[in-house]
Amino acid sequence: MTTLVIGGAGYIGAHVVRLLLARGDAVVIIDDLSTGAASRIGAATAVDLDIAAPDAAGELETLMREHRVDAVINLAAKKRVGESVERPTWYVQQNVGGMVNVLTAMENVGVQKLVFSSSAAVYGVPEVSRVDENVAPEPINPYGRTKLVGEWMVEDAARAWGLRGASLRYFNVAGAGWPDLGDPAALNLITMVFERMDRGEQPVIFGDDYATPDGTCIRDYVHVLDLAEAHLAALDYLDLDDRPHAVFNVGTGVGASVREVIDAIGRASGAHLSPEVVARRAGDPPQLIADVARIRETLDWRSQHDLHEMIASAWRAHRVNATV
Repeated sequence: MTTLVIGGAGYIGAHVVRLLLARGDAVVIIDDLSTGAASRIGAATAVDLDIAAPDAAGELETLMREHRVDAVINLAAKKRVGESVERPTWYVQQNVGGMVNVLTAMENVGVQKLVFSSSAAVYGVPEVSRVDENVAPEPINPYGRTKLVGEWMVEDAARAWGLRGASLRYFNVAGAGWPDLGDPAALNLITMVFERMDRGEQPVIFGDDYATPDGTCIRDYVHVLDLAEAHLAALDYLDLDDRPHAVFNVGTGVGASVREVIDAIGRASGAHLSPEVVARRAGDPPQLIADVARIRETLDWRSQHDLHEMIASAWRAHRVNATV
């Protein structure tokens, strides 16, 4: 049988695919290559398909039957928060519409296992600094809302026709499992600092007057290779009859401040970084750390890489890709 990885040519997806292939699983990839790259997937079978297209459900059904797919990992989504604020309807069409097509095809073919890529963005700005899965989701932007709707769809399909689903709420993903699979997009603090360094600019800190030890925001950073391992653990979990939970935080349970991350980048790169402090950004909670008890106890998963390993691997990948 075969696992279908949607978004398998992307940053996270390529790590998931490489781990699946390494353990001997049969894999088929769907990716429209809008943000992914064919070079990331090697000799794996890949299909160029936009899952949000009007006729995608039928094409997905055909592909699932042809390759005898028995499980799906759906990582495909638009994920730029600012863009989602500017184009909310398009984000619903892309992220929710794509999920509709995936679930429709799965139901029609009888594919019952799904690992869904969700996000800590569903929490919004919670009143607690350490967030467990029982905290009520209150997303503050259209991107986060589309992820929460996706989770609801997984839950509804489980009740309606027996879908076995697991939604993984990612915290701040960074690092590279292999130098050729580094993060190509400047959408998180680490890659944004790299981008500014490439331009000869200093990093920017948005506010240093928060109620934290050094005044800068604290976040939970998880290595992308650990996150990829969590997908495999979730996939195996779906084979069990006893599945007490369907939503899991994926983080380390350890926070790092913006200043600590920038200092660690300076050490990894050998660069002298003197960050510029500017005004706070709206909606940034002072501290957001994952409570990872549920995924540890239920899936027997825990992160293996610390912040320094994460940044060192990200820097190696950045330098390798900068010379390609």
